[in-house]
Amino acid sequence: MRFLLLFLLTTTLQAAPPNLVIFLADDAGWGDYSFSGNTQLATPNIDSIAKAGVSLDRFFVCPVCSPTRAEFLTGRYHPRGGVKGVSTGQERLNLDEKTLPDALKAAGYATGAFGKWHNGSQWPYHPMARGFDEYFGHTSGHWGEYFDAPLEDKGKMIRTKGYIVDVCTDRALEFIDRSKNKPFLCYIPFTTPHSPWAAPESDWARFKDKPITQPATQPAQEVPEQTRCAYAMLENQDRNVGRVLDRLKQYNLSENTIVVYFSDNGPNTNRWTGGMKGKKGQTDEGGIRSVCYISWPAQLPQGRTVTQIAGAIDLLPTLLALTSVPRVGDKPLDGRDLSPLLKNQQTDWPDRTLFSTWGPAVSARTQTHRLDSQGNLYDMVNDPGQTIPVNDKAPELAAQLQQAVANWKTEVLGTPSSPQTAKGKPGKKTGGGNAVDQRPIPTGYPEFPITMLPARDGEPRGTVKRSSNAPNCSYFVNWTSKDDSLVWLLDVKTAGTYEVTIDYTCPEADAGSTIELSFKDAKLSGLVTPFWDPPLYTNQDTLPRPDGESTMKDFASLNLGKITLPSGQAPLTLRALSIPGHSVMDLRRVTLTLLP
Repeated sequence: MRFLLLFLLTTTLQAAPPNLVIFLADDAGWGDYSFSGNTQLATPNIDSIAKAGVSLDRFFVCPVCSPTRAEFLTGRYHPRGGVKGVSTGQERLNLDEKTLPDALKAAGYATGAFGKWHNGSQWPYHPMARGFDEYFGHTSGHWGEYFDAPLEDKGKMIRTKGYIVDVCTDRALEFIDRSKNKPFLCYIPFTTPHSPWAAPESDWARFKDKPITQPATQPAQEVPEQTRCAYAMLENQDRNVGRVLDRLKQYNLSENTIVVYFSDNGPNTNRWTGGMKGKKGQTDEGGIRSVCYISWPAQLPQGRTVTQIAGAIDLLPTLLALTSVPRVGDKPLDGRDLSPLLKNQQTDWPDRTLFSTWGPAVSARTQTHRLDSQGNLYDMVNDPGQTIPVNDKAPELAAQLQQAVANWKTEVLGTPSSPQTAKGKPGKKTGGGNAVDQRPIPTGYPEFPITMLPARDGEPRGTVKRSSNAPNCSYFVNWTSKDDSLVWLLDVKTAGTYEVTIDYTCPEADAGSTIELSFKDAKLSGLVTPFWDPPLYTNQDTLPRPDGESTMKDFASLNLGKITLPSGQAPLTLRALSIPGHSVMDLRRVTLTLLP
């Protein structure tokens, strides 16, 4: 009888499509986990995924956030999909790219994403147009509020209560509660340990006086307080991973759920990486190597380590193979199906070369060597810290990889080059500048009538500037002249009436400016009143905010009225007709809502 029950259970599990839970850390390096050998923090819940399944030991992502997310979603190198930066629209994934959630949704999965998206904000770049039934979080990259944050809930901004990682995990748990009786994809892209340096007080209390016992590869460049805060944020994240794993156990879903955990780039500061060279923004090993743990108790072995190189581009073909879900889309994949390696079914794995890029810098990784962005070849088996180039000892391999980089740049980046010129400056963060992407912002879809136009996606003209050098979580300030303007390039898909609201602050002495919003021949004017002048937040940061990040405040919403927009492409321009005080206002976003 016992054998029969086990047989029936196994048959049922094999017949039922597996659920997927995918955790993605933000700015956590390979060395930030106790499973990697870090003894300065404890990540038992994250480690349990590796212990219960498979660890990809040499897993490579991109040097920065949005490119990795695009590669995970599509199985293709990110420049192919139009992702060339991390802000001002450059992070958007081309609309002709199909995603992992597209395929799972088409196969009948419930799909939800809860956290940081970072591949486009406005519909149809929005996550709910890329295969997700529901979305909660922030669609941009960096987010400046981690406590009681304003977050997007299916297209509308709401004020939340609590720490951002806890809040987004709460929503993920609610999704699992609702979806437990059918196959589901629950995607939880965390916001930590990305700055600002903000950890819950109880987590920070455990780390604030803790000595650094495992220093960074370049110890003189380590800032101990930032390391401690990153670890505090990660222990909070680990606790939230545990909450999700516990919920799966509660519903007896653990056995037939594929759980994936990885990060989007190397560590955002100099901290322990096991001796590797590089950090976030760099194409050396430490800047792009991530943990990747995949468990599925019903099908995958426990405690297995895969030593073959792999990358974010491999996750889509691998997960579709594991779930037996047909792919949506027919663009050529760069990634490989790793399922034979995960199941220990293939030992003669073909050699391959993985490429990593940020700006003009490109590096190439084989199973045994890395060619860095300056053309230096390193033996990664005997010199994992990239300390001594071996070009003179392996000139043929160096030349072969230099040619491979040149060919890859021509094919993928569209920049013809020779092996001699296929070099860049290591660590120079050249991609994703502040120039606004020239692809217009789509507006006016009846199925998703709200279009938010944050300062991040606009262009300040005249004396107007951003509140910081980092556009993602910024607002427009220094609007003092009638010659100033704020501009968003739109592509209005549906001609019609739109309600216009603005999120603003304005001192009492400056209230009453008359502003005008225009698009082609359509115009709408209104008064900036009443005044709203809240103080900057003082409750957000555990450590001082890094240079270039905006200190945030509470913005009020002002209904400016209704405007009738024609269809087509043109700049949407906001300017002042009169300024009775010193300035017009500080502006966080303009929101257009297509009315029925």
